[in-house]
This record gives sequence, C-alpha cells and structure tokens, in this order.
Amino acid sequence: MYWIAFGDIHESTGLLESVPGLAKADGVIVSGDLTNRGGRAAGGRVLDAVARINPRILAQPGNMDTDEVTACIRERDMDIHLRVRELAPGLGLMGVGLSTPTPFGTPGEVPEATLSGWLDETYAEAAGFDRLVCVIHEPPQDTTVDRLSNGLHVGSPGVRAFLERVQPDLAVTGHIHEASGTDFIGDTPVINPGMLADGGFVRIDFDGEKLTARLERI
Repeated sequence: MYWIAFGDIHESTGLLESVPGLAKADGVIVSGDLTNRGGRAAGGRVLDAVARINPRILAQPGNMDTDEVTACIRERDMDIHLRVRELAPGLGLMGVGLSTPTPFGTPGEVPEATLSGWLDETYAEAAGFDRLVCVIHEPPQDTTVDRLSNGLHVGSPGVRAFLERVQPDLAVTGHIHEASGTDFIGDTPVINPGMLADGGFVRIDFDGEKLTARLERI
C-alpha cells in the first residue's frame, strides 16, 4: 500500500498528471493551501483536478484557504482537519490544518495556543493505532523545514513540542515553500515537500507493519 502526499497547491494543478504513481495510490493526502484565499469554487476546482486522477482524497485547509474551502472539503467527506482517519488496519492519520499568525493576514490563522490545543485534542482520538501519520500544515520550529530563505525559523513551537512528545511514525508539513526538505525530531521524520508547482511530493509506503516515507520530486 502507498499514499501520495503534497500541499501548497495554490490553485496550480498543472503538474498533477506528472506525479508518479498518483493514479494507483491507495489515497492522496493534501496537507493544506489548496487555494489563494479562494472560495468554494476555487477549492472545488482543485479537488476536482486531483479526483480526475485519483478520487481517494483526504485533505485539509491551510492558512490561505477560507471557511468556504473548508466547507467544500467537508461536504465531500474528504476532511482530515481535527480528525483521525484509518489509512489501513493499524495505521492512522491525524490532521491539523491552518497556521499561526503570519505577516500577511491570511484567512486561516489561529493563535499558537489554539494550534497546540488542537494537536492534543486530535491526538487523543488516535489512541487505537499502532502507527500514526501526522499531517500538520505548519512545520515545527527550529528545523530545516521551517526556515525562510533569510535563515529565519518561523515554525510553531507547539508543533515541535507535540512531535517531541508523541513521536509519530511520520509528520508531513508544508506552509514554508522554500523550506522543502526532510528533518528529524527524535525518531520522527518530518517532511515538507514545498509547493506542488515546484514538483515536490511525499510517497508513503506501508507493508502492514513497517511505514516508510521519502521526499520525491517530479
């Protein structure tokens, strides 16, 4: 079994057909930022573009997505924001979207305390799984995956503290486009594929016991 994960689409879907294995994947995981402050129609167009290749979609809003995008995802029963889903027997996925405040006043921003609370509350629903994938739109602080081009780290301390404590099998993040890469918090690989338009995605493989993931590029 395998899944393909990516995010920061920002309505740019032109590379979808070039993602290797996308059509045959057991599912497609979208980590956030489907749109550029778009509404229901914009979100629907992105989901439709993915669904034409693979309709097995799990998605959540990022900070650039409006409440209308969130509603569109929920109405299609694709939502993972503040939810736990079973990917396979013994393998769960939990999602936390949006981000903490940015300098740009984007529509999907919440206080750091809210984001930290969401992580704990959602994780409480994942207790029955032996393996866990966390999809968190905002990256953890002080890693290679939260660093701006000027070297400043802008990730969430709450996300970092959560990953240090919980140690899930994988964390997929995004939000900081130029910080595409892989880092580790303890034994947890943290992967930011960057913008889809730049060709980054994550392939997640599971054989029923062992979970592996790697950053790939088109």
